[in-house]
Amino acid sequence: MGVIDVQRLRKCYGDREAVRDVSFTVERGEIFGIIGRNGAGKTTTVECIEGLRRPDGGAVSVLGRDPGDPRVRQRLGVQLQESQLPDRIRVDEAMGLFASFYDRPAAPGPLLERLGLAEHRRQQYKKLSGGQKQRLSIALSLVGSPDVAVLDELTTGLDPQARRETWQLIADIRDRGVTVLLVTHFMDEAERLCDRIAVIDQGRTVAIDTPDGLIRRVAGGVTVTFRPSAPLDPEALAGVPGVAATAIEDGIWTVRGTGNLAHEVSTALGALRVVPLNLNIVQADLETAFVELTCAP
Repeated sequence: MGVIDVQRLRKCYGDREAVRDVSFTVERGEIFGIIGRNGAGKTTTVECIEGLRRPDGGAVSVLGRDPGDPRVRQRLGVQLQESQLPDRIRVDEAMGLFASFYDRPAAPGPLLERLGLAEHRRQQYKKLSGGQKQRLSIALSLVGSPDVAVLDELTTGLDPQARRETWQLIADIRDRGVTVLLVTHFMDEAERLCDRIAVIDQGRTVAIDTPDGLIRRVAGGVTVTFRPSAPLDPEALAGVPGVAATAIEDGIWTVRGTGNLAHEVSTALGALRVVPLNLNIVQADLETAFVELTCAP
């Protein structure tokens, strides 16, 4: 059993089945990502893990216990997708309040410094910008020195520099032994941070793998497009190493496959005395894999 174990999770809201069959295990010390389209069931899943909602079916455990166990809450840090504090509470007051909930809290000062909030420690919540409120939410999730951190839409609202600084912070806390469950819709964030990723679609787990593993699952790991300089038989590239599929539309060839596809295609065309005009090569990434894995009806 992992640090977080979710098996056949099911959750309904009235007649609507938000989560119907989600299963995954998060191992100690890894950053485990959850990605999916809006409404796929990501937030409902993590709310069951956080103990904010009770499942209607299946099983969820955190650190070997029920998520509602007070002993789990002492070891779990949570950043919600949306959160709100009283308008007049100051940043340092909020940090002190949240630190008081835990037996072994972290020192608030270094966290505020790391997240660029030290100079705003005396500022009221209502006067913070959207990005500053998001950074405060992250600081509050980490002030309890958690063994497990659940971060829902970690860097929404942050500028590019703040996003990268936050990524480094999360990598650092993982290196200190904290297990991180990260929900995100930013594919570059998931690809950069996550050791493994679960893809959730329509309330079901459709894939679990490393970022590279998910990318390799895409049939068209590499896409090459070109216009041949001379007429070309539609089966001319059949059997070329790495070619998985070809399509021709308005004289433009699209070849999908894996490996060193562009070289293999160019070599095959050269043997036929055909030049690939307007050659374009697109390497598959996590976004490509995500679209492929979630486009099925």
